[in-house]
Amino acid sequence: MRVLIIGSGGREHALLWKIAQSPKVKEIFVAPGNAGMMNVAKLVPIPVDDLGGLRQFALEQQIDLTIVGPEVPLLQGIVDQFQEVGLSVFGPNGQAAQIEGSKRFAKDLMKKYDIPTAAYQVFTDADEAKQYVRQAGVPIVIKADGLAAGKGVVVAATLQEAEQAISEAMEQKVFGSAGDVVVVEEFLVGQELSLMAFIDGTTVVPMVPAQDHKPVFDGDLGPNTGGMGTYSPVPQFSNEVLSLSVQTILEPMVQAFQKEGINYRGVLYAGLMITKEGPKVIEFNARFGDPETQVVLPRLTSDLVEILIAVVEGRLHADLVTWSDEAAVCVILSAGGYPGPYQNGVPITGRIDQLDDRESVYHAGTRYEGSQLVSAGGRVLGVTALGENLQIAREKAYRLVEQIHFPNAHYRKDIAEKAIQYLAQIHI
Repeated sequence: MRVLIIGSGGREHALLWKIAQSPKVKEIFVAPGNAGMMNVAKLVPIPVDDLGGLRQFALEQQIDLTIVGPEVPLLQGIVDQFQEVGLSVFGPNGQAAQIEGSKRFAKDLMKKYDIPTAAYQVFTDADEAKQYVRQAGVPIVIKADGLAAGKGVVVAATLQEAEQAISEAMEQKVFGSAGDVVVVEEFLVGQELSLMAFIDGTTVVPMVPAQDHKPVFDGDLGPNTGGMGTYSPVPQFSNEVLSLSVQTILEPMVQAFQKEGINYRGVLYAGLMITKEGPKVIEFNARFGDPETQVVLPRLTSDLVEILIAVVEGRLHADLVTWSDEAAVCVILSAGGYPGPYQNGVPITGRIDQLDDRESVYHAGTRYEGSQLVSAGGRVLGVTALGENLQIAREKAYRLVEQIHFPNAHYRKDIAEKAIQYLAQIHI
């Protein structure tokens, strides 16, 4: 098979790494890709939002399967455009991708079909939103309705923070038109869980769970990022909690899509809060999570390409998807200053390539200047290690992190700590 992956981040590098293991695959192209992918795939300099260019390339190269990584082309309807000319493509169509593209759409759908989520109000007027926040009190969550590259959500601890978040989104337009509408939600108390599932329109096959670390600093402090690290499994949540999440959220969501006449095929990502009342939805995404994919795919023991084809063809079943009992931990190395302003073009050195088969360095924002690897993004590398348990995987990941260097590199030092502390408590 000839395969095309669309995207250029750590998620797409993890997809490439897994897809390259399939005996079904002969050749892989990535558009536009990054420096870490060059040894495995052919990089194609077509931007992710050039749908016509991507479609033309897929036709000319007789691509057998295209996998769409990021959310932007999904929302622009790349799947619809590829299907129109008979190309096989993995990902939800434009209508289905609205589950990520509009927080309002997602919340209204959950409300209609009684899927557990935080109470909310939708506003198109900044003054009305601020007035509501003053009445509701803090802590409270302010969300830009549209896509904001993982940065459109503010958990406001003070009234000032809440009003500032509303003002930035709706009046200062820091997220462009994504902030024209704002969703104000109740603050949920609990621990977060990322649960992705393969969906072929009717069948739901959940993946192993992961937990992401969004705030930039240790102890969940500082502004939210696209994700500073992740781990899997998540031992503090029982199998009962995971089953409940599938039964009360993922399966009803797919039934809701069907009732709305939406054929959802691809990955559905549920960002959940496990509260005292049970699991509740924080957000849905219409694609593989980043950086969750960097720990979930290393635990997949079956052929990813077989699964993706089964989803596209509407014949998914649970037997196709098998998992390792091992643990995986991913630590994100980011540019100093991220998620605020940061410097690109910083030289990267150290143990990036000489890895054993239990280690992976997924490139998220890199490029070559001559023969020198340099940074080209806020999140630069995702350092992942597998181990027989979380403690071993964590130690391996951090050992590898310490052997990779670039000026002003920043990383959290507490990835998977909640799980390790939980395991220590139950073994006392």
